[in-house]
Amino acid sequence: MPLVRRLALLLLTVSLPFAATAQDSSGETAAPEPAAEEMFDGDAGAFLAARAAATTNDYRAVAQWQARALAADPDNPQLLQPMIVASAAIGDFESAAAAARHLKDLGQGLPVGDLMIVTDRADKGDFAGILGDADTLSTLGPLTAGLVTGWAEFGNGRMSEAKAAFDKVGDLQGMEAFALYHQALALAAAGDFEGADAIFSGKASGPINLNRRGVIAHAEILSQLERNEDALKRLNEAFGPESDPAIDGLRTALTEGQTLPFDVVADAKGGIAEVFFTVATALNGQADDSFTLLYARAASHLSPRLSDAILLSGGLLEQQKQYDLAIETYSLILPEDPNATMAQIGIAGAEQAKEMPDEAIARLSALAEDHPENFAVHLALGDALRREERYAEAVTAYDAAIAQIPEPQPAHWTLYYSRGVAEERSGQFDDSVADLKKALELAPGQPQVLNYLGYSWVDRGENLDEAMAMIEQAVTAEPDAGYIIDSLAWALFRTGKYQEALEPMERASLLEPVDPVVTDHLGDVYWMNGRKVEARYQWHRALSFEPTEKDAARIQRKLDVGLDVVMQEEAAAAGQAAPAEPATAADGG
Repeated sequence: MPLVRRLALLLLTVSLPFAATAQDSSGETAAPEPAAEEMFDGDAGAFLAARAAATTNDYRAVAQWQARALAADPDNPQLLQPMIVASAAIGDFESAAAAARHLKDLGQGLPVGDLMIVTDRADKGDFAGILGDADTLSTLGPLTAGLVTGWAEFGNGRMSEAKAAFDKVGDLQGMEAFALYHQALALAAAGDFEGADAIFSGKASGPINLNRRGVIAHAEILSQLERNEDALKRLNEAFGPESDPAIDGLRTALTEGQTLPFDVVADAKGGIAEVFFTVATALNGQADDSFTLLYARAASHLSPRLSDAILLSGGLLEQQKQYDLAIETYSLILPEDPNATMAQIGIAGAEQAKEMPDEAIARLSALAEDHPENFAVHLALGDALRREERYAEAVTAYDAAIAQIPEPQPAHWTLYYSRGVAEERSGQFDDSVADLKKALELAPGQPQVLNYLGYSWVDRGENLDEAMAMIEQAVTAEPDAGYIIDSLAWALFRTGKYQEALEPMERASLLEPVDPVVTDHLGDVYWMNGRKVEARYQWHRALSFEPTEKDAARIQRKLDVGLDVVMQEEAAAAGQAAPAEPATAADGG
C-alpha cells in the first residue's frame, strides 16, 4: 500500500466532519441519525438554515445558525457536532472547544471534538492535561496521538519520555520519517543541535526525505553549529537557483556570515502545531477538505507565525468556494512574513474566483512591479490574464516568469504550455508551436500538451497525420477525458471522415455534457451526417452554455443558414476549396 494511503488510514477517524458519526463514551458507534423532525424541536428555522449552509461548506453561516439553534436546544448533540467543525473552520477555537467539551460532558465522543480539546489544552500549555486524558488523545489516531504525546512530554520537561514517544511512533509501519522529523525538531528546540543534525543528515538512522520546513530547519541547525557553508549548500541543493523570498533571505544572511536563529519550532506548543501541520499536509488531497482544514487551522491557531499553515487553510477554503473567508485567512499573514507575497497571490486568486478580475490583476501587476525577480508572481499574473482572455498580455507575463528560470526543469512544462496556449490564442502560432514542443520535451507524452498541439494543427488543416497521431496518443493516456475525445472526433471531422467522427463525438458529449465547444462540435458532426434537426438542437444547447462571443456568432450563423453554407463561406474567405457536401437523411433541414 502506498505510504500516503497508509498515512491517511492511520490519521483518518472521520472523513466528512459535517456528517461525522457520533460515538458514545465507550467508543461504540451510535445509532443512525434520526430524521430532522425527530431529533430537534427548538428553532427549526435556524436548524434547517444551518443544514442548508453545511451542504455548501458555508462555515460562517453554519456557525451563526447553529449558535441560534443551540440557544433553543443547548444539549442536542446533533447541533453541537457541526458547531465544532464550523467554529474551527472560521478560526473560532474558543467556541469550537466549548462545544466539544459540552458534547463530551453529554457522553458523546467525536474525534474532531477531541482534536479541539487537545488544541485548547496545548494553547493553554496544559500538557499534563493532554497526557492525563488518554481516551481523548487516542481518538486522533496512532500517528497524531503519538507525536502529540512526544511534544506534551517535552512541554513537561521530560525529554527521555518524549524520545520514547517519538520512537514508538517510529515503530509504526512507514511512519519512521515522521517520528524522526519531530524528534529532531524537539532536540533542536532543546538546544541539542548536534543530535538534531545527526537525524536530519541521516547519520543517526539513515537518510530521510525532508519537506520544505524540514530543509529550512536543517539549515538553521547547521548555522547554529557555525556551518553556514553547509547550510547554504543544503538550501541550494533543495531549492535550486530560482528566486524564493523566504529562501533568498536565508541565503543572504548565511552569505553575510549571520547565524540563523532556530525558530521553526520554539517550544512544545509550536511542536504540536507542527504535528497538526504535518497531518494537514499529508491529508491534503487524500481526505475531505473540511477535515484537512481543521488540522491546518489548529496548526495556525497554536502558532500564528506558521504561515505555511495559513496558506494551506486559505487554499482549502478557495477549493470549497469560500472566497471571502479565504481572503480573510490569507490576510492573517503579516507583510514582513516571507510568505506575504504568496498570501497576496492567494488573495488575487480568490478575487478572480469571486468574479473580481480587475482587482485581482491590479493586485498581481503591482506585485510584479514590486518583485520583478519573483517567478511565482509573474506566473500568477500570466494565468490571471489568460483566464480573462487577455492573451497578449499573458504572454508578456509568462515571458517574465520564464526569464527567472536559469535552466528549465521537467516541472516547468506547465509554464511553456500556458505560454503556448496564450500565444496560439493571440495569433502567434509559430511561437506557440515552439513552446508546446518545449513542453513536450520537458514532459514527453503529456496528454494535455499533445491534445492542444494536435487539435491546433487539425483546426488549421496542418500536419494532419502528425496531429492525429498526437491526439490518438493523448486519448490512450486519458481515455475518459471528454475534451481529448472531442479532439479526436474533430480531427476525423476536419479530414472529412464524418461518419467515423460520430461515435467519439457522442462519447465526448457524454463526458462533457455542458461544454459549449463539445456541444457545438456534436451539432456539426450531426449536420454532416444528415441529422439536421439534431444538429440544430445541439447548437441551441451550445448557445445556452455561454460560448465565447466569436463562437456564439458562428453558432447563430449556422442556425440561420446551415453548416454547409457557413463552411463554404469560410473556405471562400480563406481561398480554399469548398468542403465535402454533407450527407442527407430523412430528418432533413
